[in-house]
Order: sequence, then C-alpha cells, then structure tokens
Amino acid sequence: MGTFGRTVRDAVYALNAIYGIDPRDNYTLAQEGKTPKGGFTQFMTNKDSLKTATFGLPWNSFWIYADDEQKSILLELVTLIESAGATIINETEILDYEMIVSPTGWNWDYGSTRGYANESEYTVVKVDFYNNIKAYLSELQNTHLKSLEDIVQYNYDNDGSEGGNPWPLGIPAFYSGQDGFLASLETKGVMNETYVQALEFTRRSTREGIDSALTHNGKRLSGLLVPPDIGQTYQIAAQAGYPMVTLPAGVHSNTGMPFGLAIMQTAFGEAELVKWASAIEDLQLASGTSMKRTLPRWYGYLERNIPVLNL
Repeated sequence: MGTFGRTVRDAVYALNAIYGIDPRDNYTLAQEGKTPKGGFTQFMTNKDSLKTATFGLPWNSFWIYADDEQKSILLELVTLIESAGATIINETEILDYEMIVSPTGWNWDYGSTRGYANESEYTVVKVDFYNNIKAYLSELQNTHLKSLEDIVQYNYDNDGSEGGNPWPLGIPAFYSGQDGFLASLETKGVMNETYVQALEFTRRSTREGIDSALTHNGKRLSGLLVPPDIGQTYQIAAQAGYPMVTLPAGVHSNTGMPFGLAIMQTAFGEAELVKWASAIEDLQLASGTSMKRTLPRWYGYLERNIPVLNL
C-alpha cells in the first residue's frame, strides 16, 4: 500500500491517514510498537540533514539496467546529493542478486523462468489472488459476481469491452486477454507445498538481500538509492514487504514519461525514508538547476481504446 502526493509532505499526510493496525488484516499486526506516536510528519527535514547521510548504490543489482539518458540524469542528482554533504558508496549489492533479480526486466515469475516454481513470486500471487478476490466479492451486495470463476466468465461474455480472449481470438486492445486470471483460476486457491516454499523463499531472500546491502563495513546505511523505472527495484522491495519512496527526477526526452530516484529501506524504515526524501526534495527545489521537478508531457490521454473493432 502506498501514497501519492505533489510533495513529500502531501504523501506523508496520506501515510499518516492509512498506517496502523487493521484487525481484519493480520499482516498489519506486526506494526505494533514499531510505528511512531504522532505520525510521520515529525521526521521531515531539510537539505542540511544530508551532511549526516550515507547512501549505497546497488549498481550491478539495478543501475546497470537503466537506460543511458535516465542514468545520466539520476547520477547528476546523486552528485548533487553528494555535494550537499552526503556520502555515496557504490556497489552495495543486494545479496545473491544474480539469483533473485531478473536481468531482463520486471518478472514476477522469475523463479519459474529459472525452473523453480517454488521460488517464484507469481506462485504466491496466483493463489492469494484467487482466495482474496473471493473473500472481497463475498461481502459485496451490488453484484452477482462472487468468485474468480464468475469474473472470468463475465469477461468471456463481454469480450469486446473486457478482453476475455487473447489475441488473435480476442481484440488487440487486450492482447493477452485474461491470462493472469486464468493462471490464478488454475490454482483453485490451494496453498500446497510449492506455494509454502515460494512464500518462504521470496520473503527470506529479498529481506536478506536488502538488509545485507544496507550494511557496509558493519555500519547501517541511510538507504539504497535506486532507479525505480527499473521494475526489479520495487519488485524486490514488495516481496520483502519493505518500504520505498520515489522522488521525481526527470522526464524521458523521447516519450515524455517521467522517472524518479528512489530510496529503499528495511522493515519499518518509513521514518528514515521521510527524513531523507524531504531532505533531497528540499535540495532539488533549492538547487536552481534542472534537478527541480518537471511536469510530464501527456500523449494520447483523450484517446478511447475500447471497444476496438476487429477488422
């Protein structure tokens, strides 16, 4: 669960509204005693605090996959952070990154790609989605859809707008149809041994991977600076259940798509993220350079893609 905001402060206000224990979500019970009284706004600071910061760059884990333009702009920002007094340490790698970080882009079935379904995030996602969507739909009173089976059939029945069938049987707006739903449906929500092993592996390996990278010469780093346009960054953090924050940093010249610089942290590291994100944002806005946040350019946002006629 994450928040979006025009500024770090706006995002922190939203974070203050959503964090805490939810009796209907057992995962939130782990927060007890580990979240600050009074919320996270108190941890906001300015660029002067960067003098005490030490950040790591997991270069071979993530940075090598960034395109040249993005890498150049993000490294300018890293240099700016360093000029404000922060220490930057390169090659603080995710432990066993060769095994858990996909070299070909975001891939939540990377375990299966390597031949090990019991080391795949997708093995877990498929089972959990089947069960969670059923639990969610069971409480709704305004729909006859009560299960994933119902959703799949609805998409088949309304292929022109919902994309039930893959191309070329379906329409090009939904090239893959509902392949993710069908993969989840195949599991029937059974938490078998493969599921249990995959859950244990993805949690343990990513948590150990991030925590190892955050420790350099026996000292804890302030965070790992990474390019979140590289999907493997937030994928590893998500599997671990660890927090990240992303700061706007630039815009691709050929597509107009924005990209940012992210900070990775360990479990319950939100206060650290707020501290350093607000400091870097303050530095960006005070720099008087191109490191200030820029607006993206919007392409085709008024286009209507569905229904698409089969010609």
